[in-house]
Amino acid sequence: MAATGEAQPAKHQEVGHKSLLQSDALYQYILETSVYPREPEPMKELREVTAKHPWNLMTTSADEGQFLNLLLKLINAKNTMEIGVYTGYSLLSTALALPEDGKILALDINRENYEIGLPIIEKAGVAHKIDFREGPALPLLDEMVNDVKLHGSFDFIFVDADKDNYLNYHKRLIDLIKIGGVIGYDNTLWNGSLVAPPDAPLRKYVRYYRDFVLELNKALAVDPRVEICQLPVGDGITLCRRIS
Repeated sequence: MAATGEAQPAKHQEVGHKSLLQSDALYQYILETSVYPREPEPMKELREVTAKHPWNLMTTSADEGQFLNLLLKLINAKNTMEIGVYTGYSLLSTALALPEDGKILALDINRENYEIGLPIIEKAGVAHKIDFREGPALPLLDEMVNDVKLHGSFDFIFVDADKDNYLNYHKRLIDLIKIGGVIGYDNTLWNGSLVAPPDAPLRKYVRYYRDFVLELNKALAVDPRVEICQLPVGDGITLCRRIS
């Protein structure tokens, strides 16, 4: 309740929703005006299928999916990587944005979740762009970093995975992204918890990962190898453009 006694607008509770906007009505306006009318039919279908999954909060929000799709087109990305796939909503957004001969190396520890979205991805005609690898990402990234031919070979990399390894990913991905290429780290505002007081009533997983996200943000802010922009889209996304 506000000081005047008036009820405050409730935070948006849509399934799979991630938004830092405090106005339910404003977020719904964005979705209904700019996002849903332009959402490709395969992405809509996958979003609705994912909404029925018990872990649906792990999915990329529809507005962030639209943002990623447009960003990839703006930078003319062709060779990309995604760490953390879940059912594949952001993966499908990427695949639809890439040219016919574009490629996505998709890494996730759970193929079962990926296979929820795979029939929709196949129906959309973009499955041939995806090279899915099941298992922890770090061992594969170490192999790739050791292959000098792969240095600077990626145009875009999207990371939406285990937050406690984000810095470990960054240490490796900086060699694999090309100069001028972009790395996107998802959830970098982490439910708005980064500025919460120490005694704030946070969910256990939010409190646990908060320090790792804070550490990442501090490191990116002073990394001279990248230009950064942190945006309050979805649960916060930080874009890092490699400059050296």
